Amino acid sequence: MPSPSSLCFLFVVNPASGSAEKTDWATTIADYFVPLPHTAEVLTLTGHDDGPALQARIASQHPDRLVAVGGDGTVKIVAAEAITANLPLAVLPAGSANGMAKELNLPADPTEALRIAVHGTEKAVDVLYLNGTDLCLHLSDIGLNAQLVRYAQNQNWRGMLGYARAAFWSLLRRRLMRVRIQCDHEQVERTAFMVVLANARVYGTGATINPNGDVSDGRFEVVVLRRLVGRELLKMFWRFQPFNPAAVEIFSTTTVSLEITRPVDFQVDGEYRGKTTRVDVEIRPGALRVLVPDSVA
Repeated sequence: MPSPSSLCFLFVVNPASGSAEKTDWATTIADYFVPLPHTAEVLTLTGHDDGPALQARIASQHPDRLVAVGGDGTVKIVAAEAITANLPLAVLPAGSANGMAKELNLPADPTEALRIAVHGTEKAVDVLYLNGTDLCLHLSDIGLNAQLVRYAQNQNWRGMLGYARAAFWSLLRRRLMRVRIQCDHEQVERTAFMVVLANARVYGTGATINPNGDVSDGRFEVVVLRRLVGRELLKMFWRFQPFNPAAVEIFSTTTVSLEITRPVDFQVDGEYRGKTTRVDVEIRPGALRVLVPDSVA
């Protein structure tokens, strides 16, 4: 076993993440660790059986810390194994949007991100489980945005330009849904374009959907987009002001069940899950340990 001053890091790299101009992560990581007493191992994801491959490497190498190198999808894969193995997780943002990294105020600069991976402060954050087993770290939703995710993935559109194209397509095809929302101590029925299950505050695009969210408060928010009002949508991207509850309504809870009268699109942390008429959610407070800057801890 390594001494406290000598740790084993397992970097889990997704080569498909990000834009065409990619960082050479293997070289960047190796160079950074040259003067350090720690060891750095690299596992490159292939898109096939990544979870079992990571489990096998954890079992054989017994790392002290896991590091996800990629976007939100990569972070989710590695976080699931970090929770199971009770290992701390660091993140090197390398995706197109990096929503969870933004939530934790992690720098995009590779050297600064590596510094936090090695020297950052541990912070326990909450996670959500949807329908019993589907891990959500960041933001999941039904309706308009999930429809956008479906179209972007079907067209293989990546990055902010791809998001904008998919958003335009989705807005042209927007459709209201009727949903019953059962929170801890309250049940309501609403007509809405979108319902967000928000462990965090901000989408990877920078849109603030849950301004008072806190990934470490033991609660999450159900955000109901009832009307598409330009003034309210602009608040998400510029200096935030409270939403008009007639347009955007927010419920704070520890559990929720959503029942929808027709099948609607459903996405979890940016991954499309198909259409659904029911989603059940529970929170597991402090289930994941992440490395963050001192200012965030």
